[in-house]
This record gives sequence, structure tokens and C-alpha cells, in this order.
Amino acid sequence: MKSPVQSTTRELSVYLDGQRLRHECHPTYLEVTLDPTLSYREHLTKTAGKLKNQNNLLMKLAGSTWSASANTLRSSALALCYSAAEYCVPVWSRSAHTGQVDVQLNFTMRLISGTLRSAPLPWLPVLSNIEPPALRRKAATNKMVEKIVKKIKHDSWPIQPDTLNLPPSATVVSAEPFSHRT
Repeated sequence: MKSPVQSTTRELSVYLDGQRLRHECHPTYLEVTLDPTLSYREHLTKTAGKLKNQNNLLMKLAGSTWSASANTLRSSALALCYSAAEYCVPVWSRSAHTGQVDVQLNFTMRLISGTLRSAPLPWLPVLSNIEPPALRRKAATNKMVEKIVKKIKHDSWPIQPDTLNLPPSATVVSAEPFSHRT
């Protein structure tokens, strides 16, 4: 049996109208970069780089001669940084690589509040008046789930009702198929 790594790195020969389609290891779909393991590492690395560029713009705004107020910096940060950081967040919010984005968002909060790197991390959301990134991700995911549940109940989407009635701590008991259990 082939290991999962071998099967994900194998190139397929797919043809469309007689021409072979180019293989892409990290395809991008709706601006989200996918990878074979769905860890979203590549996507979050790109997002962190984009946030670093946006933070450079905020630094220019904060360090200009007329020095923008905290409210102006906060509004600019929400528009520039947080909108980019939270795009499709319900898809990748549980990735192990979210820390890359969080580092940049913490820097954004430092710019807004005017604090130095030595300022304690838990104080940054308070001083910048922005929720911590993890809470914002969770809220966005919960909002999307509520929207889907409401749609399912009113529009009778063809989704199994059992998906909505899971016990709170549903865990996989075994990795073997149900047919092999005694």
C-alpha cells in the first residue's frame, strides 16, 4: 500500500481538448492556496507576507508628520490588515499555522496602540480596542455555521439532518471501518 505522501506528490496526466493540463502542487481556489494535506501552511504564509506589507503602510501612516490618531489607525488596520487576514477564515481557522498570521496581527495592534515589543501580549487587544485574532476567527466561524443552520432549516437543503445533531464531544473511537468492529 502506498503512503499518503507518495500519492499526493504523484502527478496525474489530465488532458483537456488534447492538451495536457499543468500540474499544480498548491492550487489556488477563490484566493485560498490549497495543499495536499489541507494544513493551509502555504496560504497562511502568503497571508502573513501580505499582512507584513499592509503593516508597512500602517507604519508610514503612524509615523507621518501629522501622526494619525488611534481611531484612524484602527479603522485603517481593520480595512487593510484584518480584512485580508480574515478572508475565508472559517476554512483555515483550525490550522496549526495560524500563528504566522497572529504575529502580524499582533504587530498591527502594537502600531495602533503605540506600544513597544515589551508590552504584554494580552494587553494589545485592550489597548487597540480590537478582539484577539483567535476570538475573531471563532466568531466568524460561528456566524457562518449559524447562517448555514438557518438556511438548512428554512430552505431544506439536501444535507443530512444528523450533521446538525452531533453530540458535543463527538470523537472517533477507532480508525477501523464500522464493518470490522465487533
